[in-house]
Amino acid sequence: MWTLLDTNLFFLLYSYFSSTVSSPLYSSSCQLQGQFHLNGIHKTGDVVLGGLFRIHFFSTYPDLSFTSEPQQPTCYGFDILGFRQAQTMAFAIDEINRNSNLLPNVTLGYSLYDNCVQLGIGFRAALSLVSGQEKQVILHENCVGTPPVLGIVGDSSSTRSVAISTVLGLYRVPMVSYFATCSCLSDRQKFPSFFRTIPSDAFQVRAIIQILKHFGWTWAGLVISDGDYGLHAARIFQSDLGPSGGGCLAYTETLPRGKNTAEIKRIVDVVKKSTARVVILFAHESHTIDFMEEVVRQNVTGLQWIASEAWISAIVFQTPRLMPYLGGTLGIAIHRGEMPELRNFLLQIRPDLHHNNSYGNNMVNQFWEHTFQCRFAPPPAGWVEAGGTLCTGQEYLESVETEFLDVSNLRPEYNVYKAVYSLAYALDDMLHCEPGRGPFSGNSCGNLQRLEPWQLVYYLDKVNFTTSFRDQVSFDENGDVLPIYDIMNWQWLPDGRTKLQTVGEVKKSAFKGEELTLDEDKIFWNFESKKPPRSVCSESCPPGTRMARKKGQPECCFDCIPCSEGMISNKTDSMECTSCLDNFWSSPQRDHCVPKTTEFLSFHEPLGICLTATSLLGTFICAVVLGIFIYHRRTPIVRANNSELSFQLLLSLKLCFLCSLLFIGRPRLWTCQLRHAAFGISFVLCVSCILVKTMVVVAVFKASKPGGEASLKWFGAVQQRGTVVVLTSVQATVCTVWLLSASPAPHKNTKYHNDKIVYECVVGSTVGFAVLLGYIGLLAILSFLLAFLARNLPDSFNEAKLITFSMLIFCAVWVAFVPAYISSPGKYADAVEVFSILASSFGLLVALFGPKCYIILLRPERNTKKAIMGRGIES
Repeated sequence: MWTLLDTNLFFLLYSYFSSTVSSPLYSSSCQLQGQFHLNGIHKTGDVVLGGLFRIHFFSTYPDLSFTSEPQQPTCYGFDILGFRQAQTMAFAIDEINRNSNLLPNVTLGYSLYDNCVQLGIGFRAALSLVSGQEKQVILHENCVGTPPVLGIVGDSSSTRSVAISTVLGLYRVPMVSYFATCSCLSDRQKFPSFFRTIPSDAFQVRAIIQILKHFGWTWAGLVISDGDYGLHAARIFQSDLGPSGGGCLAYTETLPRGKNTAEIKRIVDVVKKSTARVVILFAHESHTIDFMEEVVRQNVTGLQWIASEAWISAIVFQTPRLMPYLGGTLGIAIHRGEMPELRNFLLQIRPDLHHNNSYGNNMVNQFWEHTFQCRFAPPPAGWVEAGGTLCTGQEYLESVETEFLDVSNLRPEYNVYKAVYSLAYALDDMLHCEPGRGPFSGNSCGNLQRLEPWQLVYYLDKVNFTTSFRDQVSFDENGDVLPIYDIMNWQWLPDGRTKLQTVGEVKKSAFKGEELTLDEDKIFWNFESKKPPRSVCSESCPPGTRMARKKGQPECCFDCIPCSEGMISNKTDSMECTSCLDNFWSSPQRDHCVPKTTEFLSFHEPLGICLTATSLLGTFICAVVLGIFIYHRRTPIVRANNSELSFQLLLSLKLCFLCSLLFIGRPRLWTCQLRHAAFGISFVLCVSCILVKTMVVVAVFKASKPGGEASLKWFGAVQQRGTVVVLTSVQATVCTVWLLSASPAPHKNTKYHNDKIVYECVVGSTVGFAVLLGYIGLLAILSFLLAFLARNLPDSFNEAKLITFSMLIFCAVWVAFVPAYISSPGKYADAVEVFSILASSFGLLVALFGPKCYIILLRPERNTKKAIMGRGIES
């Protein structure tokens, strides 16, 4: 998008170049209009490379009233590290000139300028480099030949690099930055000739995100500087540190550019009150100083700071006063390199040497004055009188303690070194082009006599070399170098000193992708536990739960909701619970599925054991009673009322007791089919015998009356047997039709319990089951009515009374059975049916045979014909 800044730069560039063509005010058509002296240092050569460096921290502009000629801005606050970076470029060019294998027939020169950390000054310096206006004689009168500079190393700021490369890109002048990290500069359409030897912020952000992931920090705050550097990084953080990135930003705050104490205080207050214990500070060093002072003033401790490369190596923060707050800081730093000969080169710097071998030695003089606290003649008024000394130019650098000579931690300098070598290798490749086989139109090659900057851009895209420090340098399609960062840790030593320790690296290779390497044993943690802190908005949801986001809060803030019954989550931080398969159910912890427990009336459970024992007991008692009756079969009480029916009744009762066992155990097809048939036929056989016995009692009584002998011929032995067989055959027919039409079958029922499979026998046909029970009930009611009518017949041992009582018990049991059976689920329905079978069977057994066994065994004197007939009964 075209902005106001773009418009101003366009017109500034237009004024520069238009003035060189048509202005009649200058003797040469290739001079710059106006006088604007830049602070620089130069060295001639066959090919000149430009450089833009931060030599001074600050600058002041005079008032612009435009009533007189505007004065030049004043730069102050000498940056000794920025000067060392500029000297690193000079060193690299000197090393290349001494290398017989690289550009053997070409001498490189340089023009290095101070940008004073101002866009206007840096931009004018860049235009001066490409137009050659700061030199005495640059181009021929027709402005052709070798360009003033073939490429520029710089700038150190993303904002200035965006502005400068926007214009230089129009003319395809290559620019290789050593410190501009904004990801916006990776846009090849906007910046076609921009390259850099420092990774973009996009990779730096991904590197920080990898560190957060490594330590499980999902809840972090972000504080950025106001500018391209911070704002573009914030956008990347917000897009990459999301659900896919595994983290969230608790807050995003932007540091003000100027002295805004109230805003800084507010930001520190936000940081202090936040629950995030990790704070990412992605800001320039100059923006961070006031912020850190406020952190100390408010005593904000217990935080883990993550530093961007812009301030991780800043000496100003590595002081004992700040270590209680910033100790243990982890950060991304430019990859360190080694240049063994750099220190010797720096020691050779002399104001007099630069005066003899180059033009424009202001920069070296300023360095000298800053280092030795002296002034070159003529000094300011009163300088010498006030105790100041004059510089001689013969002072020894080794005699003073200066950071300038400390080459143990070369980081931006190493990027400058690689940037210079990138341009040199690209130029070398271009000059080794074979005529007729070149990449340009007509297969032509570039030549030293008529170089074009755009030709160098082609070779920069393809440059690939390895430094003496064994780092590979090549650029991708966006002009970005293969990224590599060191991971640094601020360590607070026991003696109070501070140390910047390398604890790992993160890099991207062409084959393995991004790799993070951390040596956790080397990391100093500024916490009592000496371990990494926990920084999460919500603790991880364990298996068996799912995450439910808190309304209005980031993704990392959530509640852990237990999974519902039948659903599980077997991973930490599951978003959803999954349902178990049909035959499985969730475990109590809801973290895995387990097979559903099966339920049926088992022989092994207490209820099944009790019912089985009761059934066998009833069978045994029937057998004992049958044995007693067989043994005493000739006694009157056994022979009375048809002993054969008594034997049949005992056998049928035994079958009733045994058929109850079919209701116990895992239901199978044959047990389901047999249980109700056996139950129905056994009880019909039993009740038929009772009904016939009742009818015989009534017939015998009627036969005892005058004229009633004929009734006995209808109830002889044959008729009795036939009646039992016919009545039982009806039930057998019902059972047969039922089994053939809708046979009972085993069924897995999951309706009663979600976590259980109830094995049961479905009746198949409710009508069949109802007819079976109804037929038994009909016979039982008939027996009860006949016995009730005959209960008062004159007989000392009237069996009708016993039958009445037994059938009363039988009917009561089965009337209570129906509602109990319907309301009982699963195995308890079977238990109710078994209980009803056993209760009714015991009721019949005890009521019908209890009194007879009592007489047979305990009152044998009553087991006589006279006693039974009511005559001669002994008391």
